Amino acid sequence: MSDDPISISPPVPILRIFSVEKAREFYVDYLGFEVAWEHRFEPNLPLYMQVERGAAVLHLSEHHGDGTPGTACFVPMRGLEAFHAELAAKEYAHLRPGIEDAPWGSKTMTVTDPFGNELRFDEAK
Repeated sequence: MSDDPISISPPVPILRIFSVEKAREFYVDYLGFEVAWEHRFEPNLPLYMQVERGAAVLHLSEHHGDGTPGTACFVPMRGLEAFHAELAAKEYAHLRPGIEDAPWGSKTMTVTDPFGNELRFDEAK
């Protein structure tokens, strides 16, 4: 064990969203994440929420200045083929991702949310 008093945890990406309904449809209904918590300063102000699936944690924000549309997140995982089959069975109308062999020797599946953000699910061989 290290004597270093500093402990840095994994970063949590903040992804910009523009519609709570579309975000829920994509992240919760399609990808199978669960909403851990939600926050609004007042009822009609922008939403900031955390979604989780396994060890993956994402923050989704309607706030101007939080994240940039088109952000890419690399998501290491196990069980990529089973996850792919789970998504294919849902027949999501806006996306039909495939699995590709990555040049670095793993398998990847890229999904793009309704706001242009990419999640690159990657399983080492």
